[in-house]
Amino acid sequence: MAEINVTPFVDVMLVLLIIFMVTAPMMTVGVQVDLPNATAPPMAVDDPDPLVLGVKADGSWFWNDTARSDEQMSASLKELAKNQPDKVVFIKADASVTYDRVAKLLAICTSLGVTKVGMVTELGGED
Repeated sequence: MAEINVTPFVDVMLVLLIIFMVTAPMMTVGVQVDLPNATAPPMAVDDPDPLVLGVKADGSWFWNDTARSDEQMSASLKELAKNQPDKVVFIKADASVTYDRVAKLLAICTSLGVTKVGMVTELGGED
């Protein structure tokens, strides 16, 4: 028999495809927050690995998915501004968080020299 049997190869590829389809949604990193809706167009970002600062509904802050206190967040942002001044930072705040808590985080970012700051929202109209 001079032909190659590709059936086992196709079977393996289909199984791998299913595995990737099931696991891909679980690979998103971050803290679960209920994002507010906004109609602003998305920002053009050149940074392949932007930093995400999170504010949960209880007002706690997160650096990617690690909880940080006010002092730890200030120290980390100061270090970031010194070492990577052009780093893109996104603030991902829960919709039920008070404006004061988000504004405080934004003020810390800008006062320490982090200038490329954006807000993460759900795409959609206003409620």
